[in-house]
Amino acid sequence: MRRNSSTLVYTIIALIFFASCAERQNKSEVQTVDKGTIHLNSIGYLSDSKKEITLSTESKTFELKQLIDNKTVYQGMTTGPDYQEDVNQNLWIADFSDFTDNGEYYIELDNGETSASFLINDSIYDRPFSTVMNSFYLLRCGTSVASEYNGDIFQHESCHHNDGYGDYIGSPGVIIDGTGGWHDAGDYGKYVVNAGITMGILFFTWEHLQQNINESSFRIPGEVDNTLPHYLKELKWEMDWLLKMPYADGSGRVSHKLTRINFSAFIMPEEDDEKRFFTEWSSAATASFAAVAAQASRIFAPYDTEYANRCLSAARLSFNYLIENPEEKPFIQGDFNTGGYQTNDLDDRLWAAAELWESTGEDQYLKYFEKTVAEIDYKSDENWDWGNVSNLALFTYVLSDKSGKAPDVLATISENIVKTADNISKKSYSDFYRRPLDLYYWGCNGTVARQTLNLYVANKLQLNIIYKEVAQNAVDHLFGRNFYNRSFVTGLGHNPPMHPHDRRSGADNIQSPWPGYLVGGGHTATDWVDLEEDYARNEVAINWQAPLVFAIAWLLK
Repeated sequence: MRRNSSTLVYTIIALIFFASCAERQNKSEVQTVDKGTIHLNSIGYLSDSKKEITLSTESKTFELKQLIDNKTVYQGMTTGPDYQEDVNQNLWIADFSDFTDNGEYYIELDNGETSASFLINDSIYDRPFSTVMNSFYLLRCGTSVASEYNGDIFQHESCHHNDGYGDYIGSPGVIIDGTGGWHDAGDYGKYVVNAGITMGILFFTWEHLQQNINESSFRIPGEVDNTLPHYLKELKWEMDWLLKMPYADGSGRVSHKLTRINFSAFIMPEEDDEKRFFTEWSSAATASFAAVAAQASRIFAPYDTEYANRCLSAARLSFNYLIENPEEKPFIQGDFNTGGYQTNDLDDRLWAAAELWESTGEDQYLKYFEKTVAEIDYKSDENWDWGNVSNLALFTYVLSDKSGKAPDVLATISENIVKTADNISKKSYSDFYRRPLDLYYWGCNGTVARQTLNLYVANKLQLNIIYKEVAQNAVDHLFGRNFYNRSFVTGLGHNPPMHPHDRRSGADNIQSPWPGYLVGGGHTATDWVDLEEDYARNEVAINWQAPLVFAIAWLLK
């Protein structure tokens, strides 16, 4: 993903592939001409869930009709209009929550306009969950991948066998094994900080929604070894790479990233043969690595004790180095123009302490957490991403069954988590597309999905049906109940993105993009465009995929 990179570099890259993208961009422009005025979750609705849609045209009544025979099965009155300033629209709401019969339906308004069809049943999220999880398999580096979707075969050959050179970590010209892992985003780099929040959320999903995952149909394509659940097998692919990122000197320091100097053109990964380098370490990457390795140790323990112990030893080593060297070590880009992921390390250290305590029960980690969390005023954030992962630390702490927590610290953090969820809920119901995030920026769709973790944890602390309804609102928004009346996830829902900023999708000569990827979203409520060159609005990234996995997994049952 592009972070803190040169505008000139992007201009050059854009010119390289612009001509080859021209036909796709023209198609994209045609697709966005007519949005329609019935905005809904085009995946569908669970039988007993809240079922709302947003209308951007006046209609006093609406009908729910069966697709098979056009029979009207439900009639209702709309509410509104209500003016929403950020989209400059008068909007109406249609609610058919009390209709629960399974089937395929569409909405018809009193002006004759009809919606796209959608399903009502309790298995509607199984295919989206499997598709989004499979997107991680398709991001694998260092191996060939192949997966069929809607009649297309998405595949690439084995790639990046020389990951990576040690020139920037004291071993010039020497290849050190850094193969494997997932490509990070629209580019083919591998970044520890972004891998950290991604794996942290995916491990959290397993720990809290394991039954839902196990009952899903997700399977890794062509995988016949069932020693590990397929979900964990996919996470292990990334974890194996992360375990290669600490310095070989045994210090516990962790390289910040493994990338080229500059981004590649829009080519397939096996064609990307420029040298890729381990970069210097950073304290944020080291702490993030320690947190994820600690999580991995307890999650893989039931399946592979040796591997779990290896993860725990690595986590301890890296965290101990940070304890002995408390000064922050920032990452400096230097020669590199690939993603920077530059961030302060306090939140990462806090998270590492929480995960090490949860995995070991050792008092030293608990004391570190409870001392450090006071430095952030026990705050739970609404708006968070790789630059601030303190929520992951807080969530692990409050949901832990371990004894020894300071009652006043636990009470304060729990109260703040609930307050944050209440604020998210209030903002969702103040927005007539029910979007729970009131900000727009690079990757904001990922944050919309990520807020479902806040809601889940608050619901565990203080059961409230509103929290899950707002999580549903977030998913509704991402799958089409938005200003554009389009799904933001490739290959899923109504009129999904066709031109993501993704090198594989731009280089493989298949019209459809690689499926299951959430694009970043607009910088205002109305400026998202489905254009390949618009990396700031239409890129894909693993840190947006992970919370989408969580959100859908919560709704599987």
